[in-house]
Amino acid sequence: MFKKITLAAFAVLIASQLFAQTITQSPTDASRPMDAASIVEKSRSRITADTISTRSKMVITAKNGTVTERLIDQYSKKDSKGNNRALIVFQSPAAVQGTRFLTIENPGKDNDQWIFLPSLGKVRRIAASEGSGSFMGTDFSYDDISSADREADLDNHKLLREEKLNNNDCYVIESTPKDSSYQYSKMIQWIDKNNYVTYKIELYDKKGVQVKLLEILELQEVQGRLAFMVTKISTLAAGTSTSLNVQILKYDDPIPEGVFTTEYLETGRAR
Repeated sequence: MFKKITLAAFAVLIASQLFAQTITQSPTDASRPMDAASIVEKSRSRITADTISTRSKMVITAKNGTVTERLIDQYSKKDSKGNNRALIVFQSPAAVQGTRFLTIENPGKDNDQWIFLPSLGKVRRIAASEGSGSFMGTDFSYDDISSADREADLDNHKLLREEKLNNNDCYVIESTPKDSSYQYSKMIQWIDKNNYVTYKIELYDKKGVQVKLLEILELQEVQGRLAFMVTKISTLAAGTSTSLNVQILKYDDPIPEGVFTTEYLETGRAR
């Protein structure tokens, strides 16, 4: 039986936030009004797969237009209890090669996160207080990475309106975290009314100012699923952005359990 892997954010992980399975409403569903929470839940739980494996080119653009590229591998798999686990491995350039990041979902608690930096030669746990910090010099924060697996019931949702975005009929939904300590005060997202793809998310700080913008720039069908092949997140005040360009995407490829351990972070080998 397939296990559901939620979409989002990014994140990565970005993986679940990056990929989506096409869903077509039946006439009965289409005629039945959906509340905002149900729409968001459907958007975040559209993909069915045992595992997701990707290779992506990460493009980091500075305010002056300078571009830095990195090659990363990402692996996602649920554990026996249905909790999400995701691993990111930096393959190049040499300055970041061998850096590995692991996040494990803890329902009702902060996610567990660890990073291995070759220059330090040891695994370091990421504290919850570091959630808003930049992930490896990108426009993603550690919280952005984890929000790829963010459960819909962690937020309150409100349908603001319905409108077209790039000729797609969309629900525009505002989501506000129930936990006031969360990095963002609200998220506004554009969700396709037909296939529940999230095309755009605006992210607002504690003062209600939009600080980031997440956009899906390219979609492609892979193994019968509509995948997000190019995702871009921008930090508005800084004038910077980070794009993820998926080069290889595989669903249901076997991934050893040992990959999702701190031992693998340190050694790069799964038992």
